Amino acid sequence: MDDIEKVDPGVIEKFMTELPDKVFHLGIRVVLAVIVLLIGSQLIRLIRSLLRKMIRRGHVDEIAVRFIDSFIKYALYFVLIIMTASWLGVDAASIIALLGSASVAIGLALQGSLSNLAGGVLIMILKPFTTGDYIRDELGNEGSVKGIDIFYTQLITPDNKSIVLPNGTLANGSITNYTKCDERRIDINVGIAYEEDIRQAKDVLQKILEEDEGILKDKDMLVIVDSLGDSCVNLIVRGWAKKEDFWPTKWRITENVKLALDDAGIRIPYPQMDVHFDK
Repeated sequence: MDDIEKVDPGVIEKFMTELPDKVFHLGIRVVLAVIVLLIGSQLIRLIRSLLRKMIRRGHVDEIAVRFIDSFIKYALYFVLIIMTASWLGVDAASIIALLGSASVAIGLALQGSLSNLAGGVLIMILKPFTTGDYIRDELGNEGSVKGIDIFYTQLITPDNKSIVLPNGTLANGSITNYTKCDERRIDINVGIAYEEDIRQAKDVLQKILEEDEGILKDKDMLVIVDSLGDSCVNLIVRGWAKKEDFWPTKWRITENVKLALDDAGIRIPYPQMDVHFDK
């Protein structure tokens, strides 16, 4: 109570008198900050659009275009936030100094994001895959690459699901790229009964490869005996196709193998087990 009594009434009166002006000026700063944010966001979109057009004119790979665009986006928004804070009366130098002093803590807290950023840089430089490639990672995630951003890569599965994978995981793990090469090999396993004529079966299957329009005729077309199984002779029907024709060709040949063997009277046996009982 004694401290309150010692407060000069003139100070309180002066504070109450200046309060409306301070609130008014603060309101103006807030309005200006909102305007700066809105105008800055539109300018960032315009700058990004112009830069994308300029980069694409240089015939730069699309993966690099998206990566650079993502980097520029985050950098410009960081500058915009600093400018907005300045309009609100916050010293930009103080913000930068605070971020510098807290860099260690921020690095520890964001080490996963930094790992993704580094992974994105490696993917852009090494190019293990690019937009449109069909890939599979070591965890079994697979699909067509729709886009590669600064932190994440987006895949679209054959049944039209979206998978978002961290770039750090992709860069540090094994990746199978099914469309990196222009041609893919087709292997179809076929089992025939031991009683059937292997030479006749090979002739029938070889004819399928030679007549199919999706099989590349300048590549090896083979029908080979792979192994002698418990209940059948295992053959492999092998040919090559363009990557874009791989699945239609494989499905078509698989169907034609069954139809051709049926027409030739060559039996495909079911797995069987002989059980003997001692009397």
